[in-house]
Amino acid sequence: MKISDLTTLLQYYKSLGFSEVYTTPLHKPSLSDIKNAIQDCKRCKLHKGRTNIVFGEGNENAEIMFIGEGPGADEDQQGRPFVGKAGQLLTSLIEKLGLSRKEVYIANIVKCRPPNNRDPEPDEISACYPFLRKQIAVIRPKVIMALGKISTHTLLNIQEPIQRFSIMKARGSFYNYTDGLMSIPVMPTYHPSYLLRNREAKWDVWEDAQKMMQRIRDG
Repeated sequence: MKISDLTTLLQYYKSLGFSEVYTTPLHKPSLSDIKNAIQDCKRCKLHKGRTNIVFGEGNENAEIMFIGEGPGADEDQQGRPFVGKAGQLLTSLIEKLGLSRKEVYIANIVKCRPPNNRDPEPDEISACYPFLRKQIAVIRPKVIMALGKISTHTLLNIQEPIQRFSIMKARGSFYNYTDGLMSIPVMPTYHPSYLLRNREAKWDVWEDAQKMMQRIRDG
């Protein structure tokens, strides 16, 4: 790596808040570093009603990240992402792909449950999203599957108001998540909770997942 490339990389990590890259050059930022930084977080109003921070879980070297919008009631109680009814559908999808939850990484845009499972609000996303950016920077997956409208809208930095954005139109095609030197393919698809109400849409999600796996195979 050229010195200029290394400098750019270090500046990128600094922009994410990883000061350790400078003070300890041989230390690679880890998910544990990020998790420690978010303990007892009170950066937005969601902390007032949470039981647990739902940081995320899975393989730190995962090729695939599944990213939803925020924890629900079961996730808030257990401190784990996607463990309720919608989570069971996601787990089933992962297993049908020949993988396990331990081989992928699962996270959300916000890490505390919004009241009554409402959508995360812009200020809540702004407060929490930097931690997800750090997680993505550490994992550097080969592909991200964005689960639902809010995840897709946030990861792709779409300027169109969220109310006008259609996941139905976006799903099934690849886009890019870009952050500093990173550019990662993103496959938007329906959120598993949508499948609880619209079971026929599971075939669309399966089709999207097959495209994702083919993208990984193609390198």
